[in-house]
Amino acid sequence: MEWLKTGLGPLEKLISFLQQKSETADVHKKQLLRELRLNLSVFRNGYLNHFPEDTIIGHLSNEAIKAAIKANFKFTKLKPGKIEPYHILDERNRRYQGWTIAQLFDKIDEKIEEIKTIQQMNGGSVKRVRNNIALMLSNLYFRLKLAADFLQSELK
Repeated sequence: MEWLKTGLGPLEKLISFLQQKSETADVHKKQLLRELRLNLSVFRNGYLNHFPEDTIIGHLSNEAIKAAIKANFKFTKLKPGKIEPYHILDERNRRYQGWTIAQLFDKIDEKIEEIKTIQQMNGGSVKRVRNNIALMLSNLYFRLKLAADFLQSELK
């Protein structure tokens, strides 16, 4: 998880921002922001404490995303518009330019499901799987961070 090392300072600010932003009366919006914050915290704490990948995966959650989808929540309530070049702070996220927050949350949900399924299919561990779990977790982290960066941006 060395890829996380460079972003710990900004990550703290994003987590704090999400805490403040989640103070809303909209239940789904609150739960989505809370889940995004908690998932970023899982990565931060996993890095700081050198937790194994299985521990990190076990603490990732997509329940709020599934509940929001089931309730037909309009993700544009989180932030309207599309991800523009000025929202993207990490070069590897350039491919998401032009995406909406709904598309990004859909991809986050898909990746969490995929990683958890791989873990379950392998007896509860990703130690001996052929998939590149480190890369999958890295991609997930940068998607989560992009979602938070986009939400935090003052620009639409």
